[in-house]
Amino acid sequence: MPVNCGGIPETLLESELFGYKKGAFTGADRNKKGLFQEAERGGTILLDEIGELPLPLQVKLLRVLQENEIRPIGEARSMKIDVRVIAATAKNLEEEVHQGTFRKDLFYRLNVLTIKLPPLNERTEDIPLLCKHFIHRFNKILTKEVTGLTPGAMAQLLEYPWPGNVRELENVLERAMVIAEDSQLSAEHLLLEQSQAGLDSQPSTLFDGLSLKSAQKVVEEDLITRALQETAGNRTRAARLLEISHPSLLSKMKAYNIDL
Repeated sequence: MPVNCGGIPETLLESELFGYKKGAFTGADRNKKGLFQEAERGGTILLDEIGELPLPLQVKLLRVLQENEIRPIGEARSMKIDVRVIAATAKNLEEEVHQGTFRKDLFYRLNVLTIKLPPLNERTEDIPLLCKHFIHRFNKILTKEVTGLTPGAMAQLLEYPWPGNVRELENVLERAMVIAEDSQLSAEHLLLEQSQAGLDSQPSTLFDGLSLKSAQKVVEEDLITRALQETAGNRTRAARLLEISHPSLLSKMKAYNIDL
Protein backbone atom coordinates (compact mmCIF):
# COMPACT_ATOMS: atom_id res chain seq x y z
CA MET A 1 0.00 0.00 0.00
CA PRO A 2 1.84 3.16 -1.16
CA VAL A 3 1.20 6.60 0.34
CA ASN A 4 2.87 9.89 -0.56
CA CYS A 5 3.39 11.66 2.76
CA GLY A 6 4.02 14.97 1.00
CA GLY A 7 1.10 14.79 -1.40
CA ILE A 8 -1.79 14.51 1.08
CA PRO A 9 -2.89 17.42 3.33
CA GLU A 10 -2.04 16.94 7.00
CA THR A 11 -5.73 17.02 7.95
CA LEU A 12 -6.43 14.04 5.68
CA LEU A 13 -3.20 12.10 6.08
CA GLU A 14 -4.04 10.77 9.55
CA SER A 15 -7.35 9.30 8.41
CA GLU A 16 -5.65 7.87 5.29
CA LEU A 17 -3.05 6.11 7.41
CA PHE A 18 -5.12 5.00 10.41
CA GLY A 19 -8.74 5.16 9.25
CA TYR A 20 -11.68 6.45 11.27
CA LYS A 21 -14.86 5.38 13.05
CA LYS A 22 -18.32 6.37 11.91
CA GLY A 23 -19.28 9.68 13.53
CA ALA A 24 -15.72 10.60 14.46
CA PHE A 25 -16.08 13.92 12.65
CA THR A 26 -18.44 15.73 10.28
CA GLY A 27 -18.79 13.70 7.11
CA ALA A 28 -17.64 10.43 8.67
CA ASP A 29 -20.83 8.56 7.76
CA ARG A 30 -19.21 5.10 7.84
CA ASN A 31 -16.25 3.24 9.21
CA LYS A 32 -13.17 3.52 7.02
CA LYS A 33 -10.07 1.37 7.10
CA GLY A 34 -6.74 3.14 6.94
CA LEU A 35 -3.83 2.02 4.81
CA PHE A 36 -2.21 0.24 7.75
CA GLN A 37 -5.34 -1.89 8.12
CA GLU A 38 -5.50 -2.49 4.37
CA ALA A 39 -1.93 -3.84 4.51
CA GLU A 40 -2.73 -5.99 7.56
CA ARG A 41 -1.75 -9.66 7.78
CA GLY A 42 1.80 -9.50 6.51
CA GLY A 43 1.39 -6.81 3.87
CA THR A 44 3.66 -3.83 3.21
CA ILE A 45 3.04 -0.11 3.44
CA LEU A 46 5.39 2.24 1.57
CA LEU A 47 5.69 5.67 3.18
CA ASP A 48 7.11 7.69 0.30
CA GLU A 49 8.66 11.10 1.06
CA ILE A 50 8.70 10.29 4.78
CA GLY A 51 10.72 13.47 5.34
CA GLU A 52 7.57 15.50 4.56
CA LEU A 53 5.57 13.89 7.37
CA PRO A 54 4.29 16.59 9.80
CA LEU A 55 5.67 16.42 13.35
CA PRO A 56 2.31 15.55 15.01
CA LEU A 57 1.96 12.52 12.75
CA GLN A 58 5.58 11.54 13.36
CA VAL A 59 4.64 10.96 17.01
CA LYS A 60 1.74 8.71 16.04
CA LEU A 61 3.80 6.81 13.49
CA LEU A 62 6.48 6.19 16.12
CA ARG A 63 3.88 4.56 18.36
CA VAL A 64 2.73 2.36 15.50
CA LEU A 65 6.28 1.17 14.87
CA GLN A 66 7.04 0.61 18.55
CA GLU A 67 3.80 -1.04 19.64
CA ASN A 68 2.64 -2.62 16.35
CA GLU A 69 -0.81 -1.17 16.89
CA ILE A 70 -2.99 1.62 15.54
CA ARG A 71 -6.01 3.57 16.76
CA PRO A 72 -8.44 4.82 14.11
CA ILE A 73 -9.78 8.35 14.63
CA GLY A 74 -12.74 8.22 17.02
CA GLU A 75 -12.00 4.67 18.17
CA ALA A 76 -11.56 4.07 21.92
CA ARG A 77 -9.33 1.01 21.62
CA SER A 78 -6.18 0.26 19.70
CA MET A 79 -5.81 -2.74 17.41
CA LYS A 80 -2.76 -4.86 16.70
CA ILE A 81 -1.37 -4.97 13.17
CA ASP A 82 1.19 -7.07 11.33
CA VAL A 83 2.63 -4.82 8.63
CA ARG A 84 6.05 -4.33 7.06
CA VAL A 85 6.98 -0.64 6.76
CA ILE A 86 9.25 0.74 4.04
CA ALA A 87 10.09 4.45 4.12
CA ALA A 88 11.65 6.43 1.27
CA THR A 89 12.92 9.99 1.06
CA ALA A 90 15.11 12.24 -1.04
CA LYS A 91 16.00 14.26 2.06
CA ASN A 92 18.95 13.74 4.39
CA LEU A 93 17.05 12.72 7.52
CA GLU A 94 20.10 13.10 9.76
CA GLU A 95 20.26 16.77 8.77
CA GLU A 96 16.51 17.08 9.30
CA VAL A 97 16.97 15.70 12.82
CA HIS A 98 19.67 18.30 13.57
CA GLN A 99 17.37 21.04 12.26
CA GLY A 100 14.50 19.83 14.44
CA THR A 101 12.12 19.03 11.57
CA PHE A 102 12.29 15.25 12.02
CA ARG A 103 12.10 13.36 15.30
CA LYS A 104 15.32 11.67 16.37
CA ASP A 105 13.52 8.70 17.94
CA LEU A 106 11.50 8.09 14.77
CA PHE A 107 14.64 8.33 12.63
CA TYR A 108 16.40 5.64 14.67
CA ARG A 109 13.26 3.50 14.71
CA LEU A 110 13.01 3.64 10.92
CA ASN A 111 16.74 3.21 10.38
CA VAL A 112 16.81 -0.57 10.81
CA LEU A 113 18.07 -1.35 7.33
CA THR A 114 19.11 1.49 5.05
CA ILE A 115 19.42 1.19 1.29
CA LYS A 116 21.14 4.22 -0.19
CA LEU A 117 20.48 4.64 -3.90
CA PRO A 118 23.29 6.68 -5.52
CA PRO A 119 22.41 9.36 -8.08
CA LEU A 120 22.25 8.21 -11.67
CA ASN A 121 25.56 9.87 -12.59
CA GLU A 122 27.31 7.52 -10.13
CA ARG A 123 25.83 4.39 -11.67
CA THR A 124 25.98 4.98 -15.41
CA GLU A 125 26.04 1.22 -15.95
CA ASP A 126 22.31 1.31 -15.21
CA ILE A 127 21.55 3.73 -18.06
CA PRO A 128 21.45 1.14 -20.90
CA LEU A 129 19.16 -1.09 -18.81
CA LEU A 130 16.88 1.81 -17.89
CA CYS A 131 16.74 2.89 -21.54
CA LYS A 132 15.66 -0.58 -22.58
CA HIS A 133 12.96 -0.56 -19.90
CA PHE A 134 11.58 2.88 -20.78
CA ILE A 135 11.67 2.24 -24.54
CA HIS A 136 9.69 -0.96 -24.02
CA ARG A 137 7.14 0.92 -21.89
CA PHE A 138 6.73 3.89 -24.24
CA ASN A 139 6.47 1.63 -27.29
CA LYS A 140 3.23 0.33 -25.77
CA ILE A 141 1.94 3.74 -24.67
CA LEU A 142 2.82 5.58 -27.89
CA THR A 143 2.25 2.60 -30.23
CA LYS A 144 5.79 2.91 -31.55
CA GLU A 145 8.33 0.31 -32.65
CA VAL A 146 11.58 1.86 -31.46
CA THR A 147 14.27 -0.78 -31.11
CA GLY A 148 16.97 1.20 -29.28
CA LEU A 149 19.43 4.08 -29.47
CA THR A 150 22.27 4.86 -31.86
CA PRO A 151 25.81 4.75 -30.41
CA GLY A 152 25.96 8.55 -30.57
CA ALA A 153 22.76 8.91 -28.58
CA MET A 154 23.92 6.43 -25.95
CA ALA A 155 27.24 8.26 -25.62
CA GLN A 156 25.38 11.49 -24.86
CA LEU A 157 23.26 9.78 -22.24
CA LEU A 158 26.32 8.28 -20.57
CA GLU A 159 28.12 11.63 -20.34
CA TYR A 160 25.15 13.78 -19.32
CA PRO A 161 25.23 14.69 -15.56
CA TRP A 162 21.54 13.83 -14.91
CA PRO A 163 20.67 16.36 -12.20
CA GLY A 164 17.09 15.05 -12.35
CA ASN A 165 18.19 11.42 -11.98
CA VAL A 166 15.99 8.60 -13.34
CA ARG A 167 12.89 10.77 -13.75
CA GLU A 168 14.83 13.10 -16.04
CA LEU A 169 16.08 10.15 -18.11
CA GLU A 170 12.51 8.88 -18.38
CA ASN A 171 11.27 12.29 -19.59
CA VAL A 172 14.12 12.64 -22.10
CA LEU A 173 13.35 9.25 -23.63
CA GLU A 174 9.60 9.87 -23.74
CA ARG A 175 10.14 13.20 -25.53
CA ALA A 176 12.58 11.56 -27.94
CA MET A 177 10.14 8.79 -28.78
CA VAL A 178 7.33 11.29 -29.36
CA ILE A 179 9.32 13.18 -32.01
CA ALA A 180 11.27 10.27 -33.51
CA GLU A 181 10.10 8.73 -36.76
CA ASP A 182 12.88 6.16 -37.07
CA SER A 183 13.29 2.80 -35.40
CA GLN A 184 16.29 4.08 -33.44
CA LEU A 185 16.65 7.18 -31.28
CA SER A 186 19.52 9.41 -32.37
CA ALA A 187 21.33 12.24 -30.56
CA GLU A 188 19.17 14.86 -32.28
CA HIS A 189 16.05 13.31 -30.74
CA LEU A 190 17.37 13.65 -27.18
CA LEU A 191 17.55 17.46 -27.25
CA LEU A 192 20.37 17.49 -24.71
CA GLU A 193 22.49 20.62 -24.84
CA GLN A 194 25.98 19.95 -26.18
CA SER A 195 27.57 21.88 -23.31
CA GLN A 196 25.66 19.88 -20.72
CA ALA A 197 26.56 16.59 -22.28
CA GLY A 198 30.21 17.67 -22.18
CA LEU A 199 31.11 16.35 -25.60
CA ASP A 200 34.21 17.68 -27.31
CA SER A 201 33.76 15.67 -30.47
CA GLN A 202 31.05 13.82 -32.33
CA PRO A 203 30.18 10.71 -30.28
CA SER A 204 29.97 8.51 -33.34
CA THR A 205 33.71 8.95 -33.90
CA LEU A 206 34.62 7.52 -30.49
CA PHE A 207 33.80 3.91 -31.26
CA ASP A 208 32.54 1.51 -33.90
CA GLY A 209 29.64 -0.89 -33.88
CA LEU A 210 26.27 -0.81 -32.14
CA SER A 211 27.09 -2.46 -28.80
CA LEU A 212 25.83 -0.38 -25.85
CA LYS A 213 28.29 -2.11 -23.51
CA SER A 214 31.21 -1.24 -25.78
CA ALA A 215 30.02 2.36 -26.07
CA GLN A 216 29.81 2.70 -22.30
CA LYS A 217 33.31 1.30 -21.80
CA VAL A 218 34.84 3.65 -24.39
CA VAL A 219 33.16 6.71 -22.89
CA GLU A 220 34.04 5.78 -19.31
CA GLU A 221 37.69 5.10 -20.17
CA ASP A 222 37.94 8.41 -22.02
CA LEU A 223 36.41 10.42 -19.16
CA ILE A 224 38.55 8.77 -16.49
CA THR A 225 41.71 9.40 -18.51
CA ARG A 226 40.78 13.05 -19.04
CA ALA A 227 39.97 13.54 -15.35
CA LEU A 228 43.29 12.04 -14.26
CA GLN A 229 45.19 14.17 -16.76
CA GLU A 230 43.41 17.31 -15.59
CA THR A 231 44.23 16.57 -11.94
CA ALA A 232 47.82 15.49 -12.64
CA GLY A 233 47.07 11.96 -11.48
CA ASN A 234 45.35 12.97 -8.21
CA ARG A 235 42.83 10.18 -7.91
CA THR A 236 40.82 11.75 -5.09
CA ARG A 237 40.27 14.93 -7.10
CA ALA A 238 39.61 12.93 -10.26
CA ALA A 239 36.92 10.90 -8.48
CA ARG A 240 35.34 14.17 -7.34
CA LEU A 241 35.34 15.51 -10.90
CA LEU A 242 33.81 12.29 -12.19
CA GLU A 243 31.26 12.35 -9.34
CA ILE A 244 31.98 8.78 -8.35
CA SER A 245 33.48 7.27 -5.20
CA HIS A 246 37.24 6.79 -4.85
CA PRO A 247 36.94 2.96 -4.63
CA SER A 248 34.78 3.00 -7.77
CA LEU A 249 37.44 5.00 -9.62
CA LEU A 250 40.21 2.58 -8.58
CA SER A 251 38.08 -0.36 -9.69
CA LYS A 252 37.41 1.18 -13.10
CA MET A 253 41.08 2.13 -13.54
CA LYS A 254 42.04 -1.48 -12.93
CA ALA A 255 39.34 -2.76 -15.29
CA TYR A 256 40.48 -0.41 -18.10
CA ASN A 257 44.19 -0.81 -17.30
CA ILE A 258 44.66 2.93 -16.76
CA ASP A 259 47.91 3.83 -15.02
CA LEU A 260 48.21 7.59 -14.52
